[in-house]
Amino acid sequence: MKKYIHSLFILLLVISSNESLGNEKEKFVNDLISKMTLEEKVGQMTQINLTVIAKGPNRFSSSFPMEIDDSRANKALVDFKVGSVLNTINNTAQKPSVWFKNISKIQKIAMNNNRLGIPVIYGIDAIHGTTYTDGATMFPQQITTAASWNPENAYNMAQVCAYETRASSIPWNFSPVLDLGLDPRFPRQFETFGEDPLLVERFGVEMIKGYQGFDNNVSNKHKVAACMKHFVGYHATISGKDRTPAYIPDNVLSEYHIESFKKAIEAGAKTVMINSGLINGIPVHSDYNLLINILRNKLGFQGVILTDWEDIRKLHDRDKVAKTQKEAVKIAINAGIDMSMVPYEYEQFFNDLVELVEEGEVSMDRINDAVKRILELKFDLDLFQNPVTNYEDYEDFGSKKHHQLAYKAASESITLLKNNNSILPIKGKPRILVAGPNGNNMRTLNGAWSYSWQGELTDRFAGDYNTIFEALQNNFGNNNVKYVSGVSYKENGSYYDMVEDNINNAVREAKNSDYIILCLGENTYTEKPGDLNDLNLHKLQVKLAKKLAETGKPIILILNIGRPRLISDIEPFMSAIVNIYLPGNFGGDALSDILSGKVNPSGKLPYTYPAYPNSLIPYYYKPSEVQNNSQGAYNYVGEVNNLYDFGFGLSYSEFTYSDLEINNDQFNLDDSIKISVNVQNSGNIDGFETIQLYSSDLYASLTPDVKRLRDFEKVEIKAGESKTITFDLPVSELAFANSDNQFVVEEGKFKLSIDNLSREITVR
Repeated sequence: MKKYIHSLFILLLVISSNESLGNEKEKFVNDLISKMTLEEKVGQMTQINLTVIAKGPNRFSSSFPMEIDDSRANKALVDFKVGSVLNTINNTAQKPSVWFKNISKIQKIAMNNNRLGIPVIYGIDAIHGTTYTDGATMFPQQITTAASWNPENAYNMAQVCAYETRASSIPWNFSPVLDLGLDPRFPRQFETFGEDPLLVERFGVEMIKGYQGFDNNVSNKHKVAACMKHFVGYHATISGKDRTPAYIPDNVLSEYHIESFKKAIEAGAKTVMINSGLINGIPVHSDYNLLINILRNKLGFQGVILTDWEDIRKLHDRDKVAKTQKEAVKIAINAGIDMSMVPYEYEQFFNDLVELVEEGEVSMDRINDAVKRILELKFDLDLFQNPVTNYEDYEDFGSKKHHQLAYKAASESITLLKNNNSILPIKGKPRILVAGPNGNNMRTLNGAWSYSWQGELTDRFAGDYNTIFEALQNNFGNNNVKYVSGVSYKENGSYYDMVEDNINNAVREAKNSDYIILCLGENTYTEKPGDLNDLNLHKLQVKLAKKLAETGKPIILILNIGRPRLISDIEPFMSAIVNIYLPGNFGGDALSDILSGKVNPSGKLPYTYPAYPNSLIPYYYKPSEVQNNSQGAYNYVGEVNNLYDFGFGLSYSEFTYSDLEINNDQFNLDDSIKISVNVQNSGNIDGFETIQLYSSDLYASLTPDVKRLRDFEKVEIKAGESKTITFDLPVSELAFANSDNQFVVEEGKFKLSIDNLSREITVR
């Protein structure tokens, strides 16, 4: 009882403190706004690239070492009152000390040379580690983390990233990505948590908690303000290419795409970045319905709405919905945009917006609303009192403790897709040939947003970590492991450019080896540079695989990919297949430990792996995707052609499911369904298994999905051990968005399934 009273007392103190702080913030911000000129307000709504105020030949590129140019900085931060800066110089990582020096100077200029002393808010894309900081801990990319099916790994990544971003003097992170990664062609699928809405929701919320803390106290010097992106439907383009049009019905948008943002908002996310593309012919940056009616009013988001790169300009230049740049500014700001990532020609945006207000085309109320949210964010981050954090106060930056968490995430994510005759794990000290362009490459292990935008500088900064080849040498001995690439990425070429690199030498070495570890996949890319026209592996990689297969030696195929590239032509020749995705700096070590048996693989696919170029549907497809011969005149068959299903992944253990139990067979709409299942590790190796609960609505007013993931849990089960796993599923979570865009649970039969077990229930 005493413990309960004490906890209640503490809770009341926290609530009281938060209320007091809220009152203080509102008074402070309102007083500040009352003193601000129109120009000062518009400056707060303007975000520029760092190169604009750095020393260098022009505003698009900078000189080394990174230094702030006094004249340029005073023009932007003082004359034009610019309130936010982003990015790094020349797309290159900097040491924490360099960040501290330069951001300190930015804040000094902004706060000392402006009459109101308003600090700058600095933002950066730190999506799997602190991207632009030399020495930062690089975790697996989001898609890799999702493959762990353990949301704790997302929390750990975000917590470490927040700490090390603050160690870089930066308080605002443009992460997490909450887009639904349902198209394997899309060049940013690796930045998502995969194709399932529930995975995205669960992992996204944990990222928010890791960045902002469970209490959302971002004044904490170990936390940053998170930025959900990209609201909404960004990855659902028709073409599969970046920033191209999407066509999404309202009910589909609600059921599949918006829920992850809703959950993140409920978790306290401070900011949001908007989809750069179009939905149903409307650029999202101009869509009042999406930004105000849905994001603000329906979802209750109270934070800052930020554009993506140059996206207001694109309303005129690209999308042709604004006749002039000035009209583009008018449309976007009136649609609900609070801050514009300009990022270079800030003078035009600033002048246009000032004129629009003076002309009555944008109301002062709209300006005050935007500025209030921006200033509240700066207040929450404690920037008025502590505008800079000092790297010297962050002794755990790049620490062994952080590295261990990154390794853990990688080792839990790597997914075993094929293991003929239990060829893995590799026993003893055999002769091993490592081949393929990804076998001795830190760049490909990390992907883009690693020390540079496209990741092309990774090898320069990640030399202290182990490639796949180096990690295998550490496990199996230097003399037992050799590397011959056979095929290489073209230096200074596009990500898809490849050259033959003496395939004959690789074949010759393979004949003298016991195993071939064939490392294929992709070079680094993101955004428009990562668009592709062909989802197949590069023809030279396929050629290498087939030539090595002719040797008759067992081949273990390692897929180092940001999206599932097609391997149907070579899959039959592979004895084992391991998908490592983009595992980060410790991916080589994690893979080596799995191949050698030190770690039992436990990853599961967060997406459907297609077999053919046109087999591009998620696991929750409609029943009509599968059709049998029609009676009478027509003779046709419709099939779903997946190479590997969503949620699939092998282990060195064998898990057996039994005794699926449900507490009733009939339920009301306000009931909760109790489900239990027994899982036994019938193998002789301890392992982790992810228990996945699916539902199928058997008949509905809209054609239902064949199945939907409703819950999951990853558990460790010792060799020979059995565990009973329980789920508590509210009937309300069986809802779908109907043709009126209302979430409903219709009466009728549902099937609940776990592994190969299923039970039917009735909802009344």
